[in-house]
Amino acid sequence: MQRGRQRHKFESAFFVLLAIILGALVLVVHMAKRLFEETATVARLDGIDDIARISILAAMLVGTAFLFGLFLYYPLVREQVREDERLRAMADALSERSESMELAALTDGLTGLKNRRFFDEALREYIDAFRSVGRSVGLVMIDLDHFKSINDRFGHDIGDEVLRTVAYRLAGLARHHDVVARLGGEEFALIVPNLNYDQLVSLVETMRISLAGSPVSCARGQVAVTASFGLALWNGSERAGDLYRRTDRLLYAAKNTGRNCVCA
Repeated sequence: MQRGRQRHKFESAFFVLLAIILGALVLVVHMAKRLFEETATVARLDGIDDIARISILAAMLVGTAFLFGLFLYYPLVREQVREDERLRAMADALSERSESMELAALTDGLTGLKNRRFFDEALREYIDAFRSVGRSVGLVMIDLDHFKSINDRFGHDIGDEVLRTVAYRLAGLARHHDVVARLGGEEFALIVPNLNYDQLVSLVETMRISLAGSPVSCARGQVAVTASFGLALWNGSERAGDLYRRTDRLLYAAKNTGRNCVCA
């Protein structure tokens, strides 16, 4: 739309220029006629030929400029405008494709959540940004309990459906600025900024209860799903990798404790 308006403005300006040249031509002819009549009136016949020649020459020059602009310059410039539009459209298409590829590179193809690459970068950025302002960053790691048995019993297609449903529920319970990611397999993670310990535990308990209390409906029946949760708050000084490893240990403590629980 914007390119169309730009082309319309250019063409309008060009035709205005041609109208000005044409007007100048008419004016030259008119002035030449008046000068010719005035010269004849005062009997200065010896200058008539010179004035006529100058007038004709001026008219020819203006007319030549008009024809040059209309038949030579205008087609060239119009083609250049079209070429610029084609190049601009190509650049826009490449930019959109690049953005789509970048989005795909940061998104889990199965669940639509953010992937491990995005999660790692986001965790580092949150910690770097919050280090100077003293705000909290919570990390939650989630592992579905006995997921292998779900695949073995119902098949991998049902297992994929379970993963998609779990992802949907986790994303629905998270806040809009939380980062919900699938790290791989049956493992998920959340980055939760600006919550204290009690608030973080409450959020995670809500997620655990939601998963355990709502079996996944599929073509082969109801699939019970529970998960183990490990959560930790950033201590204000540790690096992203240190926080990740600490939370991962808490996740495995939850699995070793009996699963379907939260360890913080």
